[in-house]
Amino acid sequence: MQNRRNAAAFITDNGASPYFIYFAMPGILYLVPNTLGPADSTTPETLTAILPAAVQAQAARLEYFIAENAKTTRAFLKLINTTHPLARPLQEINISELNVNTDAAALPGLLAPLLAGFDAGLISEAGVPAVADPGANLVRLAHQHGIQVRPLVGPSSLLLAIMSSGLNGQSFAFNGYLPTDAAQRMKRIKALEDRSRQEKQTQLLIETPYRNGAMLEALSNTCQPGTLICVATDLTLPSEAVKTQSAAKWKSEIAAGKAPDFHKKPSVFLLLAG
Repeated sequence: MQNRRNAAAFITDNGASPYFIYFAMPGILYLVPNTLGPADSTTPETLTAILPAAVQAQAARLEYFIAENAKTTRAFLKLINTTHPLARPLQEINISELNVNTDAAALPGLLAPLLAGFDAGLISEAGVPAVADPGANLVRLAHQHGIQVRPLVGPSSLLLAIMSSGLNGQSFAFNGYLPTDAAQRMKRIKALEDRSRQEKQTQLLIETPYRNGAMLEALSNTCQPGTLICVATDLTLPSEAVKTQSAAKWKSEIAAGKAPDFHKKPSVFLLLAG
């Protein structure tokens, strides 16, 4: 790994030749965006449509990654290697995991190589890191240690969803996951709908993909008939689908067996109350 160093020269008191003391500057933490689908669903030809060439080149230069999942990160780097040769063979690239199971006490150790002067890449399972992602805590700690954080351009399912929904893009809020308990989820949906109505604000949420159907049913059954609901599925993928209509229309279609084909497919849900 390339190390960032500065040199400081000091003159001895007796007039001898200068000598140098080298000290390491912190490396840069690059926030590396991932594709929104599995690496094997993206071809080298379509990769640049999702990630700029400069971002791919920067990812290829890094030799240390902090990743939500090491296996999928290796698949991502293998894909990057088809367009930009990696700095080292894939098996020699160091990948440390940071996910929901990572203890907060482990975060300083993940930053140790950066404090020693080595650059690193923080990468999520999909999309941009540190948004709906455990990497946010590491980024905060990096700032506390004076480590430069540099975000790279890439796809955000949340922004793509709000862009394509037709709902209010001037004011919106991301609410993450809702409770899995049916009663608590209904209560939360009503609260979000009330907030949306009062503030004219689009509310975004996500769900574990195998529960997409249950979430859409809960939204269409709980929201007022005129509330607009958008479902954005498989964004940037060939199977991409975005549909916005009223809660009443969604409820009618579900009853008629015309629910969207989104089982186990990553989706973003949005609502805007009138």
